[in-house]
Amino acid sequence: ELNQGSAEPASAEEGGEDEEEEEEEEGEKEKEREKLPPIPSASSAAAGGVERGTKNQFSTFSSFITTINQKKEGIGNRNSPTQLVIPNIKNVRDLPPICLDVRQKQRISIDTLPQELKAPVPPEPSLPVRTKTVKDFQDDVEKAKSSGDWKAVHDFYSTTFDSFLEINAAFKKDTNSPFNTIEDSGIDAKFVNIVYDALLNTPQDVQKSVLKGIINGLLQEWKGPRTKDDLRAYCILLQNPQFSNTSTYVIYAHLLRQIAALTEADHHFLVHWSKKISQKRFKQLVDRLLQFISLRLFPAKPEEFPPMVKCSWWIPSAAKVLALFNAANSLISPPIISYTDFYNSTLDHIDLMEEYHNWQCCGNSHRFSFCQYPFIISIAAKKLIIQRDSEQQMISIARQSLVDKVSRRQKPDMNMLFLNVKVRRTHLVSDSLDELARKRADLKKKLKVTFVGEAGLDMGGLTKEWFLLLIRQIFHPDYGMFTFSSFKCDNYSEFRLVGALMGLAVYNSITLDIRFPPCCYKKLLSPPIVPCDHNTLIGICDVTLEDLFQIMPELAHGLSELLSYEGNVEEDFYSTFQVFQEEFGVIKSYNLKPNGDKIPVTNQNRKEYVQLYVDFLLNKSIYKQFAAFYYGFHSVCASYALLLLRPEEVEILVCGSPELDMSALQRSTQYEGYQKTDLTIRYFWDVVLGFSLDLQKKLLHFATGSDRVPVGGMADLNFKISKSETSTNWLPVAHTCFNQLCLPPYKNKKELKQKLIIGISNAEGFGLE
Repeated sequence: ELNQGSAEPASAEEGGEDEEEEEEEEGEKEKEREKLPPIPSASSAAAGGVERGTKNQFSTFSSFITTINQKKEGIGNRNSPTQLVIPNIKNVRDLPPICLDVRQKQRISIDTLPQELKAPVPPEPSLPVRTKTVKDFQDDVEKAKSSGDWKAVHDFYSTTFDSFLEINAAFKKDTNSPFNTIEDSGIDAKFVNIVYDALLNTPQDVQKSVLKGIINGLLQEWKGPRTKDDLRAYCILLQNPQFSNTSTYVIYAHLLRQIAALTEADHHFLVHWSKKISQKRFKQLVDRLLQFISLRLFPAKPEEFPPMVKCSWWIPSAAKVLALFNAANSLISPPIISYTDFYNSTLDHIDLMEEYHNWQCCGNSHRFSFCQYPFIISIAAKKLIIQRDSEQQMISIARQSLVDKVSRRQKPDMNMLFLNVKVRRTHLVSDSLDELARKRADLKKKLKVTFVGEAGLDMGGLTKEWFLLLIRQIFHPDYGMFTFSSFKCDNYSEFRLVGALMGLAVYNSITLDIRFPPCCYKKLLSPPIVPCDHNTLIGICDVTLEDLFQIMPELAHGLSELLSYEGNVEEDFYSTFQVFQEEFGVIKSYNLKPNGDKIPVTNQNRKEYVQLYVDFLLNKSIYKQFAAFYYGFHSVCASYALLLLRPEEVEILVCGSPELDMSALQRSTQYEGYQKTDLTIRYFWDVVLGFSLDLQKKLLHFATGSDRVPVGGMADLNFKISKSETSTNWLPVAHTCFNQLCLPPYKNKKELKQKLIIGISNAEGFGLE
């Protein structure tokens, strides 16, 4: 922990006494504060970080500070870069508590802040005058490398990082300009990058002087709101590459804590400034924060850090700062880095259901949960949460049905525990929609499918087959249900039933071969939880010209041309804020805004016209159809877990992964009766890897009941090849409930390929062995 006041801390015994007195004095104040876990005391801090590699260690903080303050005569000959170990720092003062972004069943995002937040702007203190340029600094570094005399470089680093004012004096583009807007941070990014790139190649004393300066800056006594110079200093300090080393994590944690505790208005500035950072540096910052969280959760050497109970504020601080970068990333189209770069796969190994229940039950408290920051949780982990949540709902609904039956003194029936769907293959769509409509009260029970006239028992395989065939027919162009159209109709029940069908798939962990445009998934999460007030608009989201390109590329191209047209739009296009659509042979007109038919489209208002037109097409004109689809989906897949998802992640949950990697399937396949080196198995993979994409999909459908790849990839299929003790004249057999392929020991590759193609190309219908 950081020590305030003098550079020389008290001894361990004195420190312990001081802490007891300090705790008594602060007792009353602590009650008034928002409570965080206690600050680590000297006795609980890590006793001298254990270093990776063969580096020097320092036993006490006193010797650390003494080393930093020594005369610099001998610096010149020590020019090899060294990793630093930061030991105990005692007698810490309380730092401001963190206000967690508890989402309280809503999606809270930094990027929803208004463009300018009015906050008191304290006067900027006058900055010291520093004249060193990038070239001067680079010359000093080159001279130091050749001569071994690092004094000039050491002086620059120790002066620059000695305080927040000095940081601004060195790196502010113009010390006479305030730079008080969100558009320009005023930071000389090139100079910052060069200084940090050189830092890790300087001697150990230089690096320690930087850390000493950062400690001084963090221990400054804050009076009143932060200035923009303070925010600039925070922005610069976050980019320090020294914080990739676990030995600096105590200092890094306090830096993150102070940034997390800033006001909403200050966060707003940091978000907008961060989006100007280069992609490479931005990715490094995000990776550093993710690594900090991972190593605090699962430290390679636990003795490096204070006990978790003494510094449980570390992870909430890092998560909140990470949320600022996620918000900055979302403000730019295309984003700086992919949203998947924020995933922390380490979280896949913690009890996520406990995190989820804490988040649900303690939504109004200040108890931390990773579910408050869902962008950190991987899609595989989110799928697991939704799957477990669905299973618990199924058990609860089935138990309630059983209790109701017994309370009426009726004999329980196993079928009452399931949603039983009986369909004829020849009338698949009509039978399925009729069954779902009749059994709407049972939709949240476990699904079981029976094909009339077939002996197959549904252990999962028939369900997958039913979904595959049903979706294929419903979305066939001849059926005409899901071609884009804003035609009004009298009955929207079929849209609701198809929405329920899609919800059933997610609820029962089935992936579908659906190609909805991306904006559909945005609309499904608008909002992610069905509002209690039936007058609240649903399925309305922000749509762009890019969304329209996915559905009506020709119209979108025409509107794009209108936006870039260099002539006189009003005279050449002669358009108004009115659009026309043909509905059942009748041309109807719609005003995009009040009196739109009297408002001409001009060079000045054409952006508004395009935005209103896109909104009309993708929101208003299809509102009733999509509302029915929305309510159908959420009637089954109603879960607070949907609050954790991005639209892109909903698409992956519904459709599975787009990558069909048969080599990955080969690596993860299990064998029963065969070894992977057996000749038949080698023939099999030679044939399969040489198949066309269409045949590979048919094989997947034959063996698993679906041609879609689950969220976690091929490894999640748990695919098994078993030896079939039958004649080689027989075709292969599959148990789709268990993703199992039974393969006779064919004598050669040609015979295996012939029998396999026949089997996978004629794979409809089920029987019993």
